[in-house]
Amino acid sequence: MQAGIVSYGAYVPRYRITPAEIGRVWGTDGEAVGQGLGVRRKSVPAPDEDTITISTEALRTALVRGGIDPQQIGAVYVGSESHPYAVKPTATVVAQAVGATPNMTAADFEFACKAGTAAIQACLGLVGAGMIRYGIAIGTDTSQGAPGDALEYSASAGGAAFVIGTEHVIARVERTLSYTTDTPDFWRREGQRYPSHGGRFTGEPAYFRHVTECARRLFEASGTSPKDYAHVVFHQPNGKFPQRVGRQLGFSEEQMRYGLVTPSIGNTYSGAALIGLANVLDHAGPGERVLLIGYGSGAGSDAFDLETTEELASFDRNHGLPVQHYLDHGVEIPYAVYAKFRGKIHMGGS
Repeated sequence: MQAGIVSYGAYVPRYRITPAEIGRVWGTDGEAVGQGLGVRRKSVPAPDEDTITISTEALRTALVRGGIDPQQIGAVYVGSESHPYAVKPTATVVAQAVGATPNMTAADFEFACKAGTAAIQACLGLVGAGMIRYGIAIGTDTSQGAPGDALEYSASAGGAAFVIGTEHVIARVERTLSYTTDTPDFWRREGQRYPSHGGRFTGEPAYFRHVTECARRLFEASGTSPKDYAHVVFHQPNGKFPQRVGRQLGFSEEQMRYGLVTPSIGNTYSGAALIGLANVLDHAGPGERVLLIGYGSGAGSDAFDLETTEELASFDRNHGLPVQHYLDHGVEIPYAVYAKFRGKIHMGGS
C-alpha cells in the first residue's frame, strides 16, 4: 500500500478533574477507583467546546504541519459518538472552518470508540483508488458518564486528526484489517442522556477478544510478531486494559510507553487510540514499525501495520502543541464546576 499518514494533529481541552474529587462527591474512594482504572485524572471540555471545535483545532494543526492546501482535501470524515447534532453533520462544519469546502465529500462516522480508525480505512481506500488527493480522518469525543457511574471516572474529551495521502508520507500503512462481531457491551438508545454498559462483560468477550483476535490475524497476514514493532497503540477505555492486552500479546512496557495516554487525560473514546498514535509519531524516528489497534463497542477492532519513513525526519512537529504537553499540563477544577461545564444539573419545570 502506497498511501499513509501525511500529517497529523491532536487537541485536548485544558480542564481536568481527578477520580478523588469525583469520589468525594459520591461518597466513594475515588482515588482507589482511579487506581483500579489506571486513570489519574481526566480532561473536561469547557462550555464552548464540543467535537466540532476539538476536531477543528486538531485539523488546523495537521494542515499547517503538513503544508496542506485545504482545497486539495477530497474527503473529511469525523468519527465520534458525541456529535453535537442528532441530525446535521459535524464534518461539514469542520471542513468549512478550515476552508476545505465545497469540492469534497464529508460524513460523520459512528462505531463507538473505533469510528476514527474506520475513517482512516475509508480515506485509505479513496486515496489508494486515486479518487481524492487527501482524505481527513478524525477521531474525537466529549464522552459522557452518568453521575456516580464507573464511566464518570474516565470518560473525557479530546481528539486527533490525520491527513491521509500518497505524497510525502511520514507513516506508510503496510496493511490494515478488521475483526467485527455483534457483541453488545456498550450502548445508548435514542434520547438517552447517558450510555449503558455491560460491566465486566465489556472486558473478556468484548475488548480483549476483539483486540487480540485482530492483532493475531494481522501478525499472520503480515508475517510479523510483537518483536517487529518499535511501538504499539491500543484503544484505551482505561489505563489497565491496554497494558493487560499488550502483555497478553507479548509486548513490552517500552513498546507501549508512548501509545498509552489515558492515565493522564482519561478515555477520549474515538480519540483515545488516535491521540496515542499522535504521541507515538511525536517521538518516533524514521524506519520504525508501529502497530495500531482500535476498538469500538458493538463490537469491532481495526488493526494497522505502519512504518515511519524518512519524510518524518524533516516533518514539522514543532507547530502546535505536542501530545506530551496535554499529558503534563491542565487546570484542575472541582466537581461543581465540572457538573456545570458538562450540563449535569437539570432544573425541573413547574
